[in-house]
Amino acid sequence: MMQLYGALILCVTLSAACGLMCYSCTAADPKSCTDTTSCAVAFNHCYSLRVDGINAVTKGCLTSLACVSPVSCCEGDLCNSAIPTGPSVILLLVSSAIPKFLF
Repeated sequence: MMQLYGALILCVTLSAACGLMCYSCTAADPKSCTDTTSCAVAFNHCYSLRVDGINAVTKGCLTSLACVSPVSCCEGDLCNSAIPTGPSVILLLVSSAIPKFLF
């Protein structure tokens, strides 16, 4: 049991030391941007930049000084994910309700 607590403390410590985590992709389909990256210490925001006309998005790490329009910035790990809309919202709601019926 003590080894489990030790491993948990180690994981939390290492994740805090690695800094901010953001989704990262370059000119990708918004739905396929699932890679993550650990930001360098100088980068304190995650960003998303939608490329109009070709339905593409670029995401990654950025400093707060570079967060100017049309770049959308946010603070917090993996905060630059896509917001589910349409059929994916229904799928998310149904999948979250299934455990309530089983247990």
